Amino acid sequence: MTKAELIDDCLFCKIIRGEIPSYTVFENDDVKAFLDISQVNEGHVLMVPKKHLTNFFDYSAEDASRFMQCVPEIAKAIKASDPRIQAMNITSNNGEIAGQVVMHSHIHFIPRWEGDGIKFFTRNNADQYDEKKYQEVCDRIKAQF
Repeated sequence: MTKAELIDDCLFCKIIRGEIPSYTVFENDDVKAFLDISQVNEGHVLMVPKKHLTNFFDYSAEDASRFMQCVPEIAKAIKASDPRIQAMNITSNNGEIAGQVVMHSHIHFIPRWEGDGIKFFTRNNADQYDEKKYQEVCDRIKAQF
């Protein structure tokens, strides 16, 4: 990636350019991975593409291939770094309503271990769906391919 593919006022573009310091754990031509300043759990890492992409809705197939291929390697390195790590949340918030704060695509690697106190909440709405409703939703999405 080239510096021309970055933008001036983006926090993560500034980190990629070295204008803001980071604790970089991995870097190649396509991605940079560094410690998240919040450290939800010790070893919390962010992986960002070195091309400014707002979120996954902006990705081409080539962007995804170049960026996503690094996920397993980074996850394995984080897990191997601390014997407490038993699992990991690998997440991305895409868009402000989904909780994205920095509008430069990024993936969170949040190490997890028994008793770490982190709670991720979801809800189960299965009781609001029947076969017809599931099929309607499925067909609506399938039609977009």
